[in-house]
Parts: sequence; structure tokens; C-alpha cells
Amino acid sequence: MSETIPAVVLGGTGYVAGELLRLIAGHPQMKLAAIMSDSQPGESVAKAFPHLVSAYGDTRFQSQTAVEKLVAELPQSAIFCAAPHGAAAALIDSLLQSAERGGTRPRVVDISADYRYRSAEAYQAVYKHPHGAPARLPQFSCALPEHKKTVDTPHVAHPGCFASATLLASVPLLALGLTQPLLFVAGVTGSTGSGRKPVEGTHHPLRHSDVYTYNPLSHRHVPEIAACARAATGVDAEFAFIPHSGPFARGIHVTVQAQLTKPVDKAHLIGALKEFYSGAPFVRVQDTAPRIKDIVASNYAHLSAAANGRTAAVMCVLDNLNKGAAGGAVQWMNRLFGLPETAGLTTPAAGWT
Repeated sequence: MSETIPAVVLGGTGYVAGELLRLIAGHPQMKLAAIMSDSQPGESVAKAFPHLVSAYGDTRFQSQTAVEKLVAELPQSAIFCAAPHGAAAALIDSLLQSAERGGTRPRVVDISADYRYRSAEAYQAVYKHPHGAPARLPQFSCALPEHKKTVDTPHVAHPGCFASATLLASVPLLALGLTQPLLFVAGVTGSTGSGRKPVEGTHHPLRHSDVYTYNPLSHRHVPEIAACARAATGVDAEFAFIPHSGPFARGIHVTVQAQLTKPVDKAHLIGALKEFYSGAPFVRVQDTAPRIKDIVASNYAHLSAAANGRTAAVMCVLDNLNKGAAGGAVQWMNRLFGLPETAGLTTPAAGWT
């Protein structure tokens, strides 16, 4: 495909929406057609995202009505939804209805949680409210690009950021039969994972120079992780997940531990990971411990591993706003439009952040 693809961003002024705008600005074949904010239509995008003024100095947020009209007129478009869970499903449904009336064919990648489950009942069991558009669920697949080679749905739901890191570390262990299907996960996330609206968990005086757990063994992403792992491996695995809040803005570090099915050493385990991800351009398996500073602001994930007797540990780091959200979404959209999976995503990490 050589023509320019109009990109539409839903989710207004959030951190993930800002990261999507940054990636679209550098994409060789996508160009921003609209960014929607019903709360701030007509306001300057550069006011909400001052770091993007060089790319979007004259761009303004548009209303849902204006975006629906645009999607109904564009023969094709790439819709990225970074709206909050609970609101995204109905919003996407409304835009797709407009496209259907106009005879156009947009592709959607949803970064919220609304289309990650196969049934409305499974979604409601986790989020405690009815799904906003249950009839649309069969139109979405949910997986990481590294774990699903072909997609038979027109749209995709990208797993969450903690889920992305955990799945990258866990799926090879399960798929290759290296470990038992009980995995212990400890993850640390930066403050941007809590979103742009200030809350106690992201307030700088409380979070600075501190690390603490939240929702241990009861985090809402656990059913999503288990479902994606089952789809990728065919294994019903149990995940004992303890998330932590870290004193940094961007990035996730996850450590997955499990009992080996037979003793192997570190070299064997790292070799198995390297072979499993040999065709994955954004996953790098290394001998040394992965560090968040080496991946921040990039779409790359770094993995390493250790083994001792019957215990295996796999460590994974990724940027929660990029590989865990906006970058992973662009990676999926590239595939949906038949573009090289790496298009617009090969910028190295920022370093020294």
C-alpha cells in the first residue's frame, strides 16, 4: 500500500492519545485526520500536548459528531481508540455505525479494555458494568502482535500494558512446555500508567522515592492475561500477580517465576526465548538484566532469564505508553493495512530519562 492512510485518534487529552499523536507524526504512511475530544472541541492540541507543537501547532480537537461525519466520508481510515474503558465500546460502535451508513471501511485498534474479552459476561464479571456494545465483540481479536500471526477480524483490541509485559515473558514458557502452568508475577509500573488525571497514586510527593503494592493477587488484568495466554498457547494457566507502583513516569518491569518441567540452565532458557521471538522485530532477548532506561519512549521490549534447579525466572521491560499501548496499537494497525509491521516504530529509546 502506497497511499496515505488517514488516522483518527479517540481519547482526547490522555497520555496514550498524546503518544499516538507523536507516533503518527513520524509515520511514513499515516497522517492525522482528526483527534476527538467531546470535552474540548475547538481547543488547541498543542495546548494539551506542548511537546507536540512542532507537529500539530494548528490542529484542534474535534467533536464526536464531526469525527463521525469524517469517518463516514473517508473510504478508509485507521481509528485508534484511547478512550477510557466503559466509554470506548459505545463510542467505537457509534463511529462504525456511521461508517456502515456511509459505505466506508475503517479499521479500529482499541487500547481500552472494552473489546479484550470474547463475551459481554466475561467483561462484566471484571468491570462490574454491562458492556457498551456486545454485538461488536466478534469483530475484535485480542492478542499481542508477537503471539497472533494472522487476524480474521476487521478490528483488534490491544492488551493492557501490564498484560503485554507479562504475556511476552510468560507465553514462551507455556507454549514450549518449559514450566508448570502456575506463574508468579511481580510487576512495577511508572506513574503514567494511572492516566493523566491526578490521583493519590500518582501525586509526586507521595510516589517519589517510594515503591508499594496495590491490588495484590486481585488486579483486574489477571483474567485478561490468562485469556490471552490461553489463546496463544492452548494452556489454562494460573497467574498470581502482584503489581507495584514505582517512582518513575514511564516504563514497566515484570518478573515471572515458575517451576520448570525439567531442569535447564540459564543458557538453555535464554536460547529458547531467542528462538521463540526470532521473527519478532520489537522483542530483544539478552543475556544481561533488562533495564527500563533502555526502552523508554520506544516500541521495543527487552527480555532476559535465569534458572536455578527447578525454578525459572523471565524478566521483561517495556514502555507502558508505547509498546504497552500506543506503539503496540500502531504495530497492529500496520498489519491490518498490510504495511511493514515496523513502519513508524523503529526510533530507538530515548535513554537517560
